[in-house]
Amino acid sequence: MYEAFRKTNETNVNVALYPDGQEIVIDVPVAFLGHMLELFFFNAGLGARLKASGDTCVDYHHTTEDVAIVLGRALKEMWMSQPRERYGWAVLPMDGTLVMVALDLSGRGTFVWEASFPSPKCGDFDMELVPEFWQALSREAALTLHIRALSVDNSHHLAEAAFKATGRALRAALKPGSGIASTKGVLA
Repeated sequence: MYEAFRKTNETNVNVALYPDGQEIVIDVPVAFLGHMLELFFFNAGLGARLKASGDTCVDYHHTTEDVAIVLGRALKEMWMSQPRERYGWAVLPMDGTLVMVALDLSGRGTFVWEASFPSPKCGDFDMELVPEFWQALSREAALTLHIRALSVDNSHHLAEAAFKATGRALRAALKPGSGIASTKGVLA
């Protein structure tokens, strides 16, 4: 099990990750984010317990970003615990949307987003928070993440395909490796 937490004046977030794929339990006050996280964990093959509270009366930004920060920290602890395959990628269709994701457990927090949401919201969730989430997670997990939309039919499908494909790419990158996957002999 890999754990991380963060408590601020704006949020309180606790994450526990289980690499053996135990149950997924998510308790967040942002329904859309909770749905996306469940898809991510399922596709990554990870069990998770995630509990978050925050100042959602202001908006969902602080809670969304802090969940990503804490999840990124737990993921970093997980991937650095043993040699990994390092790279993962996925191309995932979601009806009329097609998303390509490439991921590198590089030790360098880099994020590239090449996509546009056709609508600013899904329900009451601001779609601009989706790339904010991935930016914070990439930085804290010290991984390189590229997400590119090749076609988009609606905002929900774009977000869902991004979370699913990133989960699939992470699953491949987290597979145990035989040593440090770098000719340098170190990551970062």
